[in-house]
Amino acid sequence: MREGSPDSAKNSEMRRLQSIMARLRDPERGCEWDLAQDFASIAPYTIEEAYEVADAIERDDMAELRDELGDLLLQVVFHARMAEEAGLFTFEDVARSISEKMESRHPHIFGNEDGQMGETRWENLKETERTAKGATSALDGVALALPALMRAQKIQKRAARTGFDWPDPAGPESKITEEIEELKSATAESDKLEEAGDLLFAAVNYVRAHGVSAEDALRAANSKFERRFREMEDRARGRFSDLSLDQQEELWQAVKKDESTC
Repeated sequence: MREGSPDSAKNSEMRRLQSIMARLRDPERGCEWDLAQDFASIAPYTIEEAYEVADAIERDDMAELRDELGDLLLQVVFHARMAEEAGLFTFEDVARSISEKMESRHPHIFGNEDGQMGETRWENLKETERTAKGATSALDGVALALPALMRAQKIQKRAARTGFDWPDPAGPESKITEEIEELKSATAESDKLEEAGDLLFAAVNYVRAHGVSAEDALRAANSKFERRFREMEDRARGRFSDLSLDQQEELWQAVKKDESTC
């Protein structure tokens, strides 16, 4: 690679970032906060940065996306640096691992196989990888740290691949009704928690049967509620909490109506 070429410049910036992290983690000259961290203490920041990337995408803010991707990349470098210090693996090992994985998962691009990469083929390749790593259950590998709705949907999809699934939406729909009644009947707090979880799990199953991502659906609902609620507050001119429930509902319906006519 020629010195001064675009690829060389990119590699230089990557080396610069790794060098910065190495300096921050230097036992004698490093930063006290960075030196005090470990995999567990950094993990919440890694998750947070991933969400901030998603938020920038949702807001279509490309300048912010560039910065947030940098923050997320820093998390990868941070974890890789700690692993290197412990003699576990290096950043290069991380890059090599994902490169090999992507090539193996796209044999129709990097190998001799024909065809296209549909969801079924992708999942079959991933299942083969999990089996090679010693997986004994169809649910092995579903990350515990995923948001609960997303994890519920992944668990259900994995179970469905074994044939354990409702044949149509009527099954999970009736399950929702059943779980609502069980939640109504629950008296102990532990029972309420369990039945509420069962109800949410059934709701995820129902929307999945309609081909909808529960996580995406709830995020959209959150955004819609927040947008409408803020509009109500603006229209109430600082006295929204002084309104009666009937007045608040009237305002809510007015905001909904105005949105539908835009």
